[in-house]
Amino acid sequence: MFTFRVMGGKDIHTIIEKSRAEIVTCVRDTYLAHHRGETINPNSCFLRFPEKPNARIIALPALLRGEPGTAGIKWIGSFPDNVRRNIPRASAVLLLNDFATGYPYACLEAAQISAARTAASAVLAAQELHGSRSAGKVAVVGGGVIARTILEFLHSQDWTVDQFAIFDTVPAYAGKLVHHADALGYPGRVSGTLAEAITDAELVVLATTANEPYIVDASTFRPGQTVLNVSLRDIGPDIIAASHNILDDVEHCLNAATAPDLAVKKFGHRDFIDGTIAELLLGEVTIGDDKPRIFSPFGLGVLDIAVGLTVLTLGTETGHAHEVPDFFADVERW
Repeated sequence: MFTFRVMGGKDIHTIIEKSRAEIVTCVRDTYLAHHRGETINPNSCFLRFPEKPNARIIALPALLRGEPGTAGIKWIGSFPDNVRRNIPRASAVLLLNDFATGYPYACLEAAQISAARTAASAVLAAQELHGSRSAGKVAVVGGGVIARTILEFLHSQDWTVDQFAIFDTVPAYAGKLVHHADALGYPGRVSGTLAEAITDAELVVLATTANEPYIVDASTFRPGQTVLNVSLRDIGPDIIAASHNILDDVEHCLNAATAPDLAVKKFGHRDFIDGTIAELLLGEVTIGDDKPRIFSPFGLGVLDIAVGLTVLTLGTETGHAHEVPDFFADVERW
């Protein structure tokens, strides 16, 4: 009952590498559970720093009901200036708590879990909005960890892609992602401009560290084009309002100056929001091809709990989760 386990980054990587299909299923099931009201997912808490305005540490608490119920919290730092030090932007830990007693029972390195749940969410939306697992051209904007993980999850879901066009403001990062695409068996090339990457792409993946919109030209996206707005702040409000929009959770996404949030504040209504990914999965909303189709996932803490629980279960079964003896000094009242 009071066993406490720890999983470090190398063990997490081993499990995720072998379990991407299971993680996509887990994310799908969790979206549906959230839609049914079987979760508690409070607003994220942002710790910001006046002297580092582009950095933040975010707390995402959540509860996933069921048997057994699991609560927990992801504590994730996002420091974009880390890339200048040649270290990843994000670092995180995930704590899982037993719902019967409230006792924490696991601590997991969570940057990879966060990236995996983000990628699984994006891939799930891509299939539903695009309508197949095949694309002639896929544009990827941003050459970091999230983009790399999305490519890996597309590959795990047997997507066929004729070409990845990759753009990053730092061409070397785009070149690294092209190399990674090639290693997965996908032809890739570096695009010299954003427009060059996006033009004629059936699927567009936005995975940057942008803090404010820079895609503001109304002609950027064409009708029927699927856009995964993973980094949330790249697209101007006029484009959002002129598109079909699917969110992971409407109330959560209309916060923190996300693209949908800015659009609602500018236009004073939500008429351009078609529904949630769960409603799309259930067929409760349908999306036409008369406008661009944009998926904006704010990132639900309950997804981290669910994916973390899946990883921990597989890690325990395979010896990749390590028990910490006597983690709790007192387990009986006196």
